[in-house]
Amino acid sequence: MDISPIRNEKDYQKALIRLEVIFDAKRGTNEGDELEILAILIDNYENEKFPIGMPDPISAIKFRMEQMGLKQKDLVEMVGFKSRVSEIMNKKRKLTLDMIRKLNANLNIPTEVLIQDY
Repeated sequence: MDISPIRNEKDYQKALIRLEVIFDAKRGTNEGDELEILAILIDNYENEKFPIGMPDPISAIKFRMEQMGLKQKDLVEMVGFKSRVSEIMNKKRKLTLDMIRKLNANLNIPTEVLIQDY
């Protein structure tokens, strides 16, 4: 087992190649242990170098609506008037705290996503 820190792109590529070689290693074996450690190192490096930001609130709402088969009219109970839903979905009006609470409760969108500025 030759594991070393991933400090740069070269180390990262080397780790990915090794991960591919031992990918099917059995748990509890030397290669299985190496696989676990290597996966953690790769994950840490990727999170540091390629962070994935949260989606903006409106994109998150649209995505969740699509998943749930909802239309804009279905948001009226959570947001208010039909015209207000349209303004919010077109980013012409900001979400209020009450709207954020209702969207969180009804669509299960994390409040951390909904409170972001857009």
